[in-house]
Amino acid sequence: MSASRYTYLGPEGTFTEAALRTLPEAATRVLVPMVSVPAALDAVRSGEAAAALVPIENSVEGGVTATLDELATGAPLMIYREVLLRIAFALLVRPGTKLSDIKTVTGHPVAQPQVRKWLAENLPDAQWESSASNADGARLVQEGRYDAAFAGEFAAATYGLEPLVKDIHDAKNAQTRFVLAGRPARPATRTGADRTSVVVWIRDDHPGALLEVLQEFAARGVNLLRIESRPTGEGMGRYCFSVDCEGHITDRRVGEALMGLKRVSQKVRFLGSYPRAGASEATPSRPGTSDAEFLAAAEWLARCADGGADQ
Repeated sequence: MSASRYTYLGPEGTFTEAALRTLPEAATRVLVPMVSVPAALDAVRSGEAAAALVPIENSVEGGVTATLDELATGAPLMIYREVLLRIAFALLVRPGTKLSDIKTVTGHPVAQPQVRKWLAENLPDAQWESSASNADGARLVQEGRYDAAFAGEFAAATYGLEPLVKDIHDAKNAQTRFVLAGRPARPATRTGADRTSVVVWIRDDHPGALLEVLQEFAARGVNLLRIESRPTGEGMGRYCFSVDCEGHITDRRVGEALMGLKRVSQKVRFLGSYPRAGASEATPSRPGTSDAEFLAAAEWLARCADGGADQ
């Protein structure tokens, strides 16, 4: 395995690259752009790279399905870090282009919902075409394929373009969450302000199937941060669930919830426990769900089983 290489969703100039460069270790790694999320993650699976940074969730558009599906299938990978990046777009054009000249625009599909209102107000007749990434859209503008691209302002210099309009966003303070995935090993060290990610497949489609999954968390006071259904490809109505919850696998409440999921589900894939980006304080536990209270309950049960006094 090449421990010095990190891959990311490229080409150069993507928001993913900008997010990756916020990690301190990025300064000592060779950063390799890849053409797609699967390509970035497959490089880790094959040992060509130690880790890959890919987008997983946007505060406007929701989950990035390519990442969710790729982490749920294929050889297992684990998440060790996450990065939050504020997203604002610039309208990148070839030098000399005016707003009235723009007939075609491009960008990543996840970008479109974040600039839809701006487009309707400022370029109502422009035709949108999706590109593999925002930076790839900038490259296509450089080549003359499109008139303008929505991308990070920082991509302009890389592709010889100019930011005609800056700081474009329909939703103020929009963010994208990125995850650093590597091959399976011990999870990141518990911090007290952590996130645990899993994928759950139900045994069969029946009334209350999703409720059974949710109850494993609720009964132990584990707060869910995200849950999304994704088709398994096995036929209509067959879904798995991508779930993020507060806490670390070594927290007793989280560990017991995962064991409960394993008992009631067809399959559970553990994707990692890792520090929550932007969380500066430990997540408080609800009454009755701390490690000390779980331990005290286990000791009480052991005393009862040994014939000791109930107290």
